Formats: sequence, structure tokens, C-alpha cells
Amino acid sequence: MLPEYDFCRLEFKKYGLELTQNQYQKFNMYADFLVEYNKNVNLTAITEPHEILIKHFIDSALLIKYAEIPRNIKLIDVGTGAGFPSVPLKIMRNDIKITLLDSLAKRIKFLEQLCKKLDIDAEFIHGRAEDIARLPEYREKFDFSCARAVANFSVLSEYCIPFVKSGGRFFSMKGPNEDILSSGNALKLLGGEISSIIDYKLENDSRKIIIVKKISQTPTKYPRNSGQIKKKPL
Repeated sequence: MLPEYDFCRLEFKKYGLELTQNQYQKFNMYADFLVEYNKNVNLTAITEPHEILIKHFIDSALLIKYAEIPRNIKLIDVGTGAGFPSVPLKIMRNDIKITLLDSLAKRIKFLEQLCKKLDIDAEFIHGRAEDIARLPEYREKFDFSCARAVANFSVLSEYCIPFVKSGGRFFSMKGPNEDILSSGNALKLLGGEISSIIDYKLENDSRKIIIVKKISQTPTKYPRNSGQIKKKPL
């Protein structure tokens, strides 16, 4: 499915990432299963092998390059979809403990089968972020949260920051035109602050990673229900 190993290794190397033969084999199995499953369940619009390599696998793995991720941390991927970025991160760094959260059961079913095929340990949660973040077993229990979703940054922050313990981080992977300046009030209300914004190129596409540090506990009234979040972002 993917181009041969040497080609993929050099593509990873162009972005400052190392790719082992074992990691390549897992990514190749991932791509095969994703494209096959996608015929019946809509998981991604990207199905061409080289585009999967760059836009899904390398883009996800770049979090390791641009964000400091200590060993053995707990990471929750909010609205994970087909497993991006957390499953590629797990392939690259097996010590990371991943939790995959999505509101659609069919995506969680895909992820359970995928991780079994790849021999990857993960926790799977079917539910809405605004509901799960209120449960004591998940609220402020993670070192990091991440999202590679299309919702605006303020909305994503309300979904993702409540999962993170004080001192942890929220990683938001966004396109170049995201309005970040207007999010200051939202972050303040949620107990976070921007620690850095990383701009990078993915082939000809501009991308950015917004890193938010959790500096204080999130008030219990957040996150609000999805209707309130969408109609009146913080």
C-alpha cells in the first residue's frame, strides 16, 4: 500500500524524523486497513498512498519533533476519527499511553480492530467530549490532550483542556488561517495559556501546532453542552 520502505524512510528524514523497518511495517498495515475499511465507513477523504504517508502519518508524527513529550505520559486524543494523531504517535513512541475518544461508535470499532492488528495498547472511549470530560475518572487525569479537528481553536480548547491536569499541555494541530488572538479569554476561563505556536510546512501546505499549558484547574461549569459551545464560543 505505502511506497517502499527506503522511500518512506527518506520522506520521514526530510522532516527530521527517523523511521525503522518495524514502524514502517505498522504504518503500511495501518494504511492498508484504513483504505479497505474506508470503502464501507467514511473515515478519511485521503486514500492515495503518498498522501496518507505525508498528510496523515508524517503530519501526526511531527508532534514528536515540535512538542516536548516526556516518556510514559498519558495522552487523550479528542475526536480522534481514524486515529490521528495519536496512533502514529504510538507507533513512533510506544511508551506513550494513548486514549482514543470519539463520538461515533463506528470509528471506535475501526480503532479497536486497527490497534489489535498493530499490537498496540490503547484505551477506547465512545462518547462526546463534553460528557466524558465531566466524569471524575477522566477529568484532569491526562498529561496531554490533542486534537486535529476542524472546529475553531476556542471550541477545541473547551473540549480538550478539561481533560488535562495542571502543568500538562493541550496540542491543537491547525491550518494557517486559524484565529488564535481571539482565544485569550477562552483560555483564561479554562485555566490555560498559550506557551508556543509552531509554524511549519507540510510539502506545500502551511500548518501550525498551538501548544497550551494548563496553569490552573478548569472551573466545573466547563465544558458546557455542545449547543452552548457552538452557539456561543468563549
